[in-house]
Amino acid sequence: MAQRPERADAVRNREAVLAAADTLFAASTSPQSVSMDDIAAAAGVGKGTLFRRFGDRAGLIRALLAARLEPLQRAVQEAMGMEGSPAPPRQLVKDLLDASLRFKIENRHLMSAAEDAGLGNPYHAGHYGWWHETLREALRQVPGVPDADFAAHALLAAIRADLVVHLIDDQETAPEHLRASLAAYVDTVLGDSSGAAPPKRH
Repeated sequence: MAQRPERADAVRNREAVLAAADTLFAASTSPQSVSMDDIAAAAGVGKGTLFRRFGDRAGLIRALLAARLEPLQRAVQEAMGMEGSPAPPRQLVKDLLDASLRFKIENRHLMSAAEDAGLGNPYHAGHYGWWHETLREALRQVPGVPDADFAAHALLAAIRADLVVHLIDDQETAPEHLRASLAAYVDTVLGDSSGAAPPKRH
């Protein structure tokens, strides 16, 4: 049996809830303090609507993360599937890691809320599996990488969300410095023939 299309008002409510949650988590320096009541009020819907639609706070955060990741994943897939000369394998690995890091910097409060909601183990998350598989396939094209599967895990560990939050919010590391440090680290791990020096901390 074909699935019935979602009612227009239900679609509007879902979009309003996700937009409200996105705004509240982005603006809050304490994501744990953003409650379902806050989100319902900001979205202009009843609290019961949130629980019927998303199950609980963790389900709402999971849906919001998926909504935020979807355009990034689509852009990565389109870029990797383009005809013509693809980026050199090393550069592709750096680009993928930089895209993931930028997402985590921009959404670090949401990522913190996910950890607080019991979604903190990245290895069980669907988006981690996608990033790992995509990065592993790029690493397999890099000469000299003996175990692309492990290397993908190890490189993703360097940009764990909790580490990004610590470096940006606690140690006040500038995002651009963090991105440059990551690029230099990847060059070191994969072998960089340019002889470029790692960035100095400002």
